[in-house]
Amino acid sequence: MENAAQMASELSFTSVILRLALATLIGTLVGTERSSRGRNAGVKTHALVCMGAALVMLTSEYMRVSLGNPGDMARLGAQVISGVGFLGAGTIMVTGRSHIRGLTTAAGLWVCACEGLAVGIGFWKGAVVALAFIMLTVRVLVKLDLKMHRNAKSFGLYVEFNEGTDVRKFMQDISLRNAATLKNIEVEKGRIDSHDQAVVVGFEMYRGKDRPDFIQWIRERKYVLFVEEL
Repeated sequence: MENAAQMASELSFTSVILRLALATLIGTLVGTERSSRGRNAGVKTHALVCMGAALVMLTSEYMRVSLGNPGDMARLGAQVISGVGFLGAGTIMVTGRSHIRGLTTAAGLWVCACEGLAVGIGFWKGAVVALAFIMLTVRVLVKLDLKMHRNAKSFGLYVEFNEGTDVRKFMQDISLRNAATLKNIEVEKGRIDSHDQAVVVGFEMYRGKDRPDFIQWIRERKYVLFVEEL
């Protein structure tokens, strides 16, 4: 184990293989979780980003050791960190109902680049420990985040109505239900049928009121066609 660690810390052909292999493995592990959730940026994207970032740091070290370049070794790495932001931005999209998707994938690509930089410079211990925390975040904390989101008192809904329904009828029913405060409302055309009306509305649940029951109650209104949480 010590021999492998020593080889990984030196700029030799074996070290280059070990570092790039570890970076590819880390990217693959993180990408596997994204692929399992049906995200476009999956195993291949994360593995390539992590391995490419490692190669950048290896190149910086090679310029210093083999070419005697006294320049700043962190310069190329800094460009990777900022450059991957554009790649991550490409995974973020806003759906037709103002629902943002892809933030976790974008963050995963960015952290994979950081992992690759750490491996590429030979800081493999930090990379391995960081990988453990990354997997903890995407496997465990994401469930906690989802649970907190579902139980949050403040939330938004997209609600689409039957043709001819007056939005004021919906607002009146909400008031009579006395379960939540209507914080804001935006009226727009329906996505299912452009002749129908729809609203994007924000709510604040009253203390002691159940959010899932309230949403189910809205779905059961005869004039409601579709309900989606935002």
